[in-house]
Amino acid sequence: MPEGTIKKLTDKGFGFIALSGNKDIFFHSSNLEGVEYEDLFEGQKVSFVEGRGPKGPRAEQVTPV
Repeated sequence: MPEGTIKKLTDKGFGFIALSGNKDIFFHSSNLEGVEYEDLFEGQKVSFVEGRGPKGPRAEQVTPV
């Protein structure tokens, strides 16, 4: 599973994960596993499965490392 670092969290229940190569990937709180959105923090390492959303790539099955 790819890994990244949470770059930004919003108060609307979604955020972005920073990947290597200056790329980011979107994630939504509904795609979290084993953690509540409120327990995440910027700078936290996570793993995920890359999926496709209506606006492009998104992280699914997001779990803390």
